[in-house]
Amino acid sequence: MVPALRIRSLNEAPIRADRPTVLYWMTAFRRTRSNFALERAVEHAEALRRPLVILEALRVGYPWASDRLHQFVIDGMRDNAAALAGRAGVTYVPYLEPAAGEGRGLLEALAQSAAMVVTDDFPCFFLPRMAAAAAARLDVRLETVDANGMLPMRAVEQVYPTAYAFRRALQKTLPAHFQDRPAADPVARLAPLSAWTVPADLRQRWPHALEWLDDGGTLSQLPIDHSVGTAPLTGGAAAAARRLQSFLEHDLELYGTGRNDPDHDVSSRLSPYLHFGHIGPHEVFDEVMRREGWLGQVSARTAGQREGWWQVSPHAESFLDEFITWRELGYNFTSRRDDYDRYDSLPSWARASLDAHSTDPRPHLYTLDELAAARTHDPLWNAAQRQLTRDGRIHNYLRMLWGKKILQWSASPREALAHMIELNNRYALDGRNPNSYSGIFWVLGRYDRPWGPTRPIFGVIRYMTSENTARKVSVTRYLARYGDTPELFS
Repeated sequence: MVPALRIRSLNEAPIRADRPTVLYWMTAFRRTRSNFALERAVEHAEALRRPLVILEALRVGYPWASDRLHQFVIDGMRDNAAALAGRAGVTYVPYLEPAAGEGRGLLEALAQSAAMVVTDDFPCFFLPRMAAAAAARLDVRLETVDANGMLPMRAVEQVYPTAYAFRRALQKTLPAHFQDRPAADPVARLAPLSAWTVPADLRQRWPHALEWLDDGGTLSQLPIDHSVGTAPLTGGAAAAARRLQSFLEHDLELYGTGRNDPDHDVSSRLSPYLHFGHIGPHEVFDEVMRREGWLGQVSARTAGQREGWWQVSPHAESFLDEFITWRELGYNFTSRRDDYDRYDSLPSWARASLDAHSTDPRPHLYTLDELAAARTHDPLWNAAQRQLTRDGRIHNYLRMLWGKKILQWSASPREALAHMIELNNRYALDGRNPNSYSGIFWVLGRYDRPWGPTRPIFGVIRYMTSENTARKVSVTRYLARYGDTPELFS
């Protein structure tokens, strides 16, 4: 049963038990497994003895819409279609908007046949506004369900200023939620009812996305940014599962000591799949702990310690701190602060320091276009930007350096923030996410503390240089792959 703490009603409209379906509007958790939101829709379908309809739509008018982001979602649609094919009592409706505004009315049309509508509770990007606007239009109850993390977003009542403070809260709060597990295959619980047939007029007005693609439709026909090409990474639940297993088999045992090394990239590389909901946090957690032989016991000491609380290997402890503490810290902020993406949300000490040095002379100034094209004097920074534009990601450690140099090379801290958000959200597959905003704002002092000595431009904001980074971690192979010399790219 889905925990009540994860469920909210967005409107006061009634459940309309006389209507023939239950509708799940899949917007952020784009998967059929380990998904509390889908499970909640199944619960309603069971209780009302109604077939389930799953709408997974992708508009063209969202910010930073591109071939890269569209293709990743489409990959996931194909996996969802395969997972739901032939399943009793469920109808899957994938939709790609061909032009801005063409998808308007689809949700309402499907909701006219729905006794209940359930959607995803994602606290970032345009999705909260979209869900609230839909709730105001619909004449049927709309519930939103939190399937974002191991800890329900509403399990804690404050915004935590540091990872340490949040980790302490997690260690005290999370054990009470260990038993609340999403069903591995919630659709399997559906009664063997006949699937609902989408009326012909609706299918004609809003064609089935995968049928349109299979009939020759292409991304080039859509009004999205074609300059941001697809990444060399397949989206979808199947690819996410393969990536997780590869990480567990080859990289986890090196994670604790090697995750900061760009030449031997042992990071999980799961963040794009988590962002688009192609894999759920409980599924990742369960696979890691199964491999560790975890018996469900944690330390009685809840002092915010980074290691030892989970009572598993040091490498697994290190991964879980990144995967749960740091990832869900971002959800804590974005779910409680509407200004999560604005400069004024920075801690007062950080704003004071940045503002005091906002007019300091900059040794180099680069425009947004120059940054996007990796046209700076710094080979390591250029390599990181090239990885972002080509692969849709930057190695986790170099992502911090990437942001610090943008701060140093921008005319003001506010301009630096705007440049980081634009580049990250345009190119990164895991952009537009609470966790990526945590990383961007960490560059400017969020979740950090003052660092001396006071420096030009940075003030007491933590300082990083490419030279020091290259001394701390191995970047020879990284530069060979992404560096300035074209023949090294092959």
